[in-house]
Amino acid sequence: MRRTLTRLPALVLAVALAGCGVFGKEIDLTENWSAAKLYAEGSSELDSGNYAKAVEYYEKLEARYPFGRYAMQSQLDVAYAHYRADEPEAAIAAADRFIKLYPQNPYVDYAYYLKGLVNYNRSVGFLDRYIPTDASQRDPGSALDAFVDFSALVERFPDSRYTEDARQRMLYLRNNLAKHEVNVARYYMRRGAYLAAANRANYVIERFQRTSAVESALEVLIDAYTALGKRELAADAKRVLDLNREAGRFVSDEPEPGDVSLARKLWDYLSLDEN
Repeated sequence: MRRTLTRLPALVLAVALAGCGVFGKEIDLTENWSAAKLYAEGSSELDSGNYAKAVEYYEKLEARYPFGRYAMQSQLDVAYAHYRADEPEAAIAAADRFIKLYPQNPYVDYAYYLKGLVNYNRSVGFLDRYIPTDASQRDPGSALDAFVDFSALVERFPDSRYTEDARQRMLYLRNNLAKHEVNVARYYMRRGAYLAAANRANYVIERFQRTSAVESALEVLIDAYTALGKRELAADAKRVLDLNREAGRFVSDEPEPGDVSLARKLWDYLSLDEN
């Protein structure tokens, strides 16, 4: 009997510890939080740069309160949090989810814009480096994706607050994509693939008018035709180059768009602070 009594406190202690999450499931301090509380805490973590914690709060909000403006806003903020955390795939997936769930939402333009920015920032890093060791190995896929995303925004939401910035980024991307094609043409020249170089230069001239890369493409075209022994074609290309230079028709590089202060503060637009 004495042995049973001496073991009782230990048993009680074990039960108490289990209730505190030591041996079993940890206590969720957010269990009784309202949607407003979860959103406020998530926004606070997001503003502090604690992106993983912010996503955790937002996802709990969506799971517990799937309907309403807080849940809708949290999905946009999840996309933004992943973007700031340098998690592009997760950011795009979250933006796509919002677009699919709320295609008619008045703030869906933000999701399209965010997708464009994610791909834009993935692309600019390598497209701005114009002295690669092997230009043919550089993949412009993210730049093309960004261009498509921004195009969708401009076409569907011409009056959006994000459209003007999207247009500027499209011009910059187009110019960079044209330069990428010229780099590929020069790579072919170095490898002695003169016909491939000529074809790539012609592609730039035909498809990327009004970009600074056209002048460089004509220079490559002259060299390629000369190497192929096509003197008349080389002379024609040189004449076009000279005439356009004399007339000042070649355009300069598009300036790089400045950094964006992303409009995450849709809180105000949705009047969440009034609830």
